Amino acid sequence: MKNLSGAKLTERAAFDILLGSILVLGFTALILFITGAPVLAAFQNIWLGAFASTTKMSQVLSVWIPLILCACGLLYTFKVNLWNIGIEGQIIMGAIFAMAALRVPGIESPLLRLFLAFLTSLLGGGIWGLLAGLLKTRGGVHEIFGGLGLNFVAQGFVLWLIFGPWKRPGIASMSGTELLGRELWLSTPPGWRMATAGLIIAISVIIITWLLLEKSHLGLNLRAVGQNPRAALLYRISPENYYLQSISIAGACAGLAGFLQVTAVYHRLIPSISSGYGYLALLVVLLAGYRIMLLPFLALFFASLNVGAVQLPIVLQLDSSLSGVIQGCCVLCALFILGIRQRRRQS
Repeated sequence: MKNLSGAKLTERAAFDILLGSILVLGFTALILFITGAPVLAAFQNIWLGAFASTTKMSQVLSVWIPLILCACGLLYTFKVNLWNIGIEGQIIMGAIFAMAALRVPGIESPLLRLFLAFLTSLLGGGIWGLLAGLLKTRGGVHEIFGGLGLNFVAQGFVLWLIFGPWKRPGIASMSGTELLGRELWLSTPPGWRMATAGLIIAISVIIITWLLLEKSHLGLNLRAVGQNPRAALLYRISPENYYLQSISIAGACAGLAGFLQVTAVYHRLIPSISSGYGYLALLVVLLAGYRIMLLPFLALFFASLNVGAVQLPIVLQLDSSLSGVIQGCCVLCALFILGIRQRRRQS
């Protein structure tokens, strides 16, 4: 019976992935056709823009890393049926806390500064996630509205820092704060934009998330709360506590993404430090059907699309916003597949 259920689940997952791939490719081809772009040439350029050289592949990985960190974090909140829309703000606060640690005077060792930035980014993202959880559990504010509100606050806060206390000497601009010293950049292989430490962190977070969600009491209790909060109370499992735990862990994962954006990618704090990876991670998790084993592959797909689409305006003279349109189509595909799943469960 168990094997049959597993076979059915595998069959359904394969169907969802196949359907999703067909829809995404079909929508993308349709959009390209409507805009007058040569469809095959556009697909070819997206591929070449993402994988034509080791440098481009490293750019794909530099997007994949924060994307997978956010996606892993979102798995915790989806387990308890929380929509952590505030994950964008959690990336920003992780970046701000990391930057604050890197600016602390009196610490000579660059390694110690980076380690402190790593820890404080976890703290910053976790606290921002916890705030959204407290708004829901103590204030009765739906997590979507609470998260969106906190995103605006975080965005306003980072702008205030860039144009105020942390502005560059004599100038304040949208280009961000002053560059960090070279000693505070995470090291990258020659010619790559991806920090080796970032890749290690991302893979570690995937493994830890799998262990916690699939092999621990925490994962079991999160699942119980998500499936039936009232029944969970009968087993002395407090839904509120697990709401707060899950969203704090998600925030910490997003905070790590903020840390890597500062120390491995931009080497400064910029207004768009989150780069929309939080929202993109929501789409990745939805398309993956909350299955952690699918996250790395779907995150790689969207990372390659994100990087490869840069070629379109350069080579084919297409508008640079086209990649955003394609990703929007992917959102529609995800929602469509979710609708099919719900109807399947109801039947």
